[in-house]
Amino acid sequence: MTVTPALARRAWGTLETLHVTGFFAPEVNAAYDRFGVPATRAGYFAARASAFGPCRPELVEATYYVFAPRLVHAAVPAVWDAAAPEEWATARREGVAARLHEVLGEPDVAEAVDLAREACAGLTRAGRPIYAAWSAVEWPEDPLLQLWHAGLLLREHRGDGHVAALQTSGLDPVEALVTGGLASGSVEFVRTTRGWTDDEWDAGVQRLRRRGLVDDDGLTQAGRDLRDDVETVTDLLATEGWVHLGEQRLHRLVELVTPLRERVLDSGTLPEWIRSRG
Repeated sequence: MTVTPALARRAWGTLETLHVTGFFAPEVNAAYDRFGVPATRAGYFAARASAFGPCRPELVEATYYVFAPRLVHAAVPAVWDAAAPEEWATARREGVAARLHEVLGEPDVAEAVDLAREACAGLTRAGRPIYAAWSAVEWPEDPLLQLWHAGLLLREHRGDGHVAALQTSGLDPVEALVTGGLASGSVEFVRTTRGWTDDEWDAGVQRLRRRGLVDDDGLTQAGRDLRDDVETVTDLLATEGWVHLGEQRLHRLVELVTPLRERVLDSGTLPEWIRSRG
């Protein structure tokens, strides 16, 4: 039995639907609001970076890759003045727990958790800064949150590899957003949430035009091929946990989590551009 990158991507995507509720659930944003930091996306930066401890903005800028430095520096380190990193992490967990239990109730996820944790046991830290930081964080006690936390670890491990793939492709942060947005149908979302000015965005588009990667119709064939290459490298770099789990148990995990994933998608928690990808 062989775990292919495509199969690993399917397994990751199934868990990712649960994990990504932490970015969009209103309960999460409400939990962040109590800290009173007015900077745009302050809660996102603080909660996701909380495993680093009270870090400097340059570390967030480097590891998140696609956010405008001014957006990061407006929030970090102000977020640490408002609350300790552990408090931001707890706020996110509480918000996620509220949303997932609202949507899913109290499902029996014991087998899925065991399988997901076994996949995480196969992940390695070298060259994976965000994953490495989160791998040292204690697992939650709530079984449903354990499943979400496994999705977090697998996502951050994959995301670290994705940054490496973007750099290898020669796509700078703005170019990565433009091409990725065109490929996924999320241009408006990434353009309005990553902090780049219109001039910076337009300059990125012009650089891509000069490389023959975009035109008036969107991605050119060369642009689509480059994005495919980025995703292929990302997939290849993200297989180790799934290989450790093995194909048979991977399929079982997907089988167990799929009904939960579908209920999250049907709940309206996530934006349409994510739900439309199914």
